[in-house]
Amino acid sequence: ATLPACATLPACATLPVCATLPVCVMVLVRIATKIVAQTGSFRLSGPPAHCLGMEINIAKIAARQDGVITLIQLRHEVPARHRQRKLIEGGGLVRVAPGVYAINGSPDTYRRRLRSGLLSLGHDCWVSYEAAAQLHELDRSRSDIVEFTVPRGRSVQCQPFTVHTSDRIPAIDRVEVDGLRCLSATRTVIDLAHARRSTARIEAAIDSAVRKGLSAPHTIATRLETLRGQGRWGCRLIERLVVDSGGHSPLERRFLQICREAGLGRPLTQAIHRKGQRHIARVDFLFAAEGVVIEVSGQHGHSSPTERRRDAQRRNELQDLGRRVYEYTYADVTESPGMVQRTLLQRLRDKNG
Repeated sequence: ATLPACATLPACATLPVCATLPVCVMVLVRIATKIVAQTGSFRLSGPPAHCLGMEINIAKIAARQDGVITLIQLRHEVPARHRQRKLIEGGGLVRVAPGVYAINGSPDTYRRRLRSGLLSLGHDCWVSYEAAAQLHELDRSRSDIVEFTVPRGRSVQCQPFTVHTSDRIPAIDRVEVDGLRCLSATRTVIDLAHARRSTARIEAAIDSAVRKGLSAPHTIATRLETLRGQGRWGCRLIERLVVDSGGHSPLERRFLQICREAGLGRPLTQAIHRKGQRHIARVDFLFAAEGVVIEVSGQHGHSSPTERRRDAQRRNELQDLGRRVYEYTYADVTESPGMVQRTLLQRLRDKNG
């Protein structure tokens, strides 16, 4: 059976509805199998093969770009304007942003929306604010907000997402996360404060950025000084919050605040202990000079026999290393900070235990 032109293919053979090349090939295989079953043979004449080749190239490009293709790329692969119109007007390609089209049927994922924005806005744009927090996997980030930042003064077409402008986007603030251009975690923390997010939101962003090794209190403070002269709102909030950053939870942040208010030096956070090459424990806080380890336990703590046995072994091995181990509960830290300060001061002064 000879198929004289692309138009004679069944509707299900329209390749742009596929998200990836393997799916396109599967569609062709199914059509060929059906025709062979009915007629005993199957072949394509020259023009259809050429048309299908173009559509397969489009599918290949889209597969590398989370299911989307730019108008420039489309024109390069399909020079004939009537073919371009047929792909778009026929529903094979769906416009998702100015100059960007998605393969009809490809999943509308968060990555596809981010990729669409980057392709639409061009080279000088970066994922930013809440979208950057999501890419960096900072705590309390949201996956329903798509935001970008471009240089101030640039003309931007009406977009289906939020576009911020800035006159300062230096190289130190620009990174790539999982193949997407993005502003750094440090810059993201500052941007979130500038956007007047809640104090709890900023605390979570700072703590998770520090915990993941994406930033550090000194790095945030230094970058803050650079931006402060521009009258950026939120600088004072970050300056206040970064002092007690670095814990793995709001409870650990509160303990650091108690230490600061008591006039104590800042303990090491998440300090790793080893015996030779063997990992013993990662502790919440370590006052190294005094050899004192402090653990803070959440509301639920460890209650199963297995957990209690593991905690006891861990405590014993830390004591074997010469550490004095103390624990404060959630209620201690949140409801009795005065007691925590008083007993902690006494324990730090008593080097003999």
